[in-house]
Amino acid sequence: MNFDKPETILVAPLNWGLGHAARCIPLIRKWKEEGHQLYLAANGEAYHLLHNEFPTLPFLALPEWNIRYSHSRSQVTAMLLQFPKLIYFIAKEHRLLKQTVKEHAITIVVSDNRFGLWHKHIKSVYITHQLMIKAPKSIRWTEPLLRLLHHWVISCFDECWIPDVAGNNNLSGDLSHKYPLPRHARYIGWLSRFPVTDTHKPFKHYHTLCLLSGPEPHRTLLEKSLIERFRDVHEPTLIVRGKPSVHQERYSIGNVDVVSHVETHEMQAYILDTPSIICRSGYSTLMDLKVLNRTATELIPTPGQTEQVYLAHWNNRLQRHL
Repeated sequence: MNFDKPETILVAPLNWGLGHAARCIPLIRKWKEEGHQLYLAANGEAYHLLHNEFPTLPFLALPEWNIRYSHSRSQVTAMLLQFPKLIYFIAKEHRLLKQTVKEHAITIVVSDNRFGLWHKHIKSVYITHQLMIKAPKSIRWTEPLLRLLHHWVISCFDECWIPDVAGNNNLSGDLSHKYPLPRHARYIGWLSRFPVTDTHKPFKHYHTLCLLSGPEPHRTLLEKSLIERFRDVHEPTLIVRGKPSVHQERYSIGNVDVVSHVETHEMQAYILDTPSIICRSGYSTLMDLKVLNRTATELIPTPGQTEQVYLAHWNNRLQRHL
């Protein structure tokens, strides 16, 4: 993660919830402090999260993948059914990267799970915690093929960075530890935008903190479900909607306070202060909780997202053995 000379770095996370963008924040922060020239490329909520964190950094346009997420079936299955569309957008972003490298003299590209952002003439880095992809039980036989396809993508890059640690204390389990690593892959430790040093006391003390993220419609469905669940509970609950694109607003429904988004230092204060935490079992959220030495009271996987189902089971097992 250290570079020997000043570089012009393009950082481009996938827009699937906030996790990919959130875990790029510590890298961007570090390289900015070291004096490298930085360009960011993101879409949707990922763009708004990074723009809130780094409002002075330039953003470059990349195509939105425009993938439809399933309401009920496996997201892996949904991706397979849209494979031709996926290939089209990967090829499109690869062509656009070539143009971007020329126009802005990019010397390093760092892609968090954007498959097409590699360049044969500059250093290309791929960030992922999923060297294997968990398939639902009904199509478990596809896992070797999915792993082969993903490793082909990884082989296009000069380096593969895995935001985890080796050994039994790892957070990703089978996803990056079941099989031998590619020769150009290495663990780089957990990536989290926490801790921050300028934290302060929370705006209000809550008993339960609900952190939302992930693709629609499941983010909204979970939000509505949690409001109904806690609105009449005596102890106060805070729901952070995970919508940095929405104008900052707070409103209350019964004994539940709902906020569209909170800044990093405020989020850290709530995580450290609130006894009960409910969240998705997204990998970046698990890293955030780990570095702050907190555990979730309840992990709720996104329906159909086999990776999150596995991570919930894996991390619950880790907690039982501590």
